[in-house]
Amino acid sequence: MTNRPTSAYIHIPFCTQICYYCDFSKVFIKNQPVDEYLAALMEEVRFYDLPPLKTLYIGGGTPSALSAEQLNYLLTNLEAILDLSEVEEFTIEANPGDLTADKIAVLRKSKCNRVSLGVQTFDNRMLKKIGRSHNQAQIYETIGALKEAGFYNISIDLIYALPGQTMEQVKDNVARALALDIPHMSLYSLILENHTVFMNRQRRGTLHLPNEDVESDMFEYILQELEKNGFEHYEISNFTKPGFESRHNLMYWDNAEYFGLGAGASGYIKGMRYRNRGPIQHYLKSIRAKGHARLHEEQLSQAEQMEEEMFLGLRKKTGVSIARFEEKFQTSFEKRYGQVVAELKAEGLLQEEEDCIRMTKKGLFLGDTVAERFILGED
Repeated sequence: MTNRPTSAYIHIPFCTQICYYCDFSKVFIKNQPVDEYLAALMEEVRFYDLPPLKTLYIGGGTPSALSAEQLNYLLTNLEAILDLSEVEEFTIEANPGDLTADKIAVLRKSKCNRVSLGVQTFDNRMLKKIGRSHNQAQIYETIGALKEAGFYNISIDLIYALPGQTMEQVKDNVARALALDIPHMSLYSLILENHTVFMNRQRRGTLHLPNEDVESDMFEYILQELEKNGFEHYEISNFTKPGFESRHNLMYWDNAEYFGLGAGASGYIKGMRYRNRGPIQHYLKSIRAKGHARLHEEQLSQAEQMEEEMFLGLRKKTGVSIARFEEKFQTSFEKRYGQVVAELKAEGLLQEEEDCIRMTKKGLFLGDTVAERFILGED
């Protein structure tokens, strides 16, 4: 495969606040060598000598934790080094409380054309409860300011099934999200990750989460309301108005290759999945020594590539194309997965239409547990 990836993910590991549910690679920004980190990031970008990109995604951490000057340094240097003449989607993640007028001005003069906001909930008490630093008013202010600056392709993240959250609160969140008049939303149920404040509370028995039936009702309600309002449920956690799917994320779910840059970032090139060193000093040292910071490198076998194709592809509403699978792997789909598909269809979790295998609504709620059934191991 000589085609080089046309997507890149860039990780900014700094946050102004550490949320109680988050286990991403991140650090509190105060007293961190931010400028040195951004300079090292540019070295890494040069090291890979990227081809012209179709999608670029700057995530975190919180990219908007950077100062306006730092954000400007990041974007102007990236645009000088990368060929973005063909870029279709250039997303940056931001937090409502961090995105000040001067930072929006920086975004406006860059090639960035999509902003993803970590809203999580509109409920002020709940925001405090989960360790977020913004409030409801800032959500509305930020989205208003972005629209005024000419950004319409805005996405928000919301989390449901939060500690002590009721169905009424979920309904209120959905209504407020719809009233924003934006074209994309990501809705996640709270997942407890190790080494987070919430997991520690759960272990001590002080975290009270909605039970699975309530969570299932919440999922069902969100689905109905958003579809009723012109959103398509195109991936397990993602909803879009026509034409505003996240192209970068679709690349992941299509199991395509991409460059991952920055501390703790993951990438996938030439059949190899890799992860960069996470701690910032280790990352800086590695870039100085080698130009890259890859730590875990794993060449995927064909069996692993097939598993990933299924695991990721089934997250999409369109599912997995059998013809595309057979062409890509030169192997019989029926022989490899016929039995698993038959079992999941019998359980009402999968459906088969023409050339595609996709999840039913029930399957989508169970998500990854369905996809895991396709992990058969080596032949």
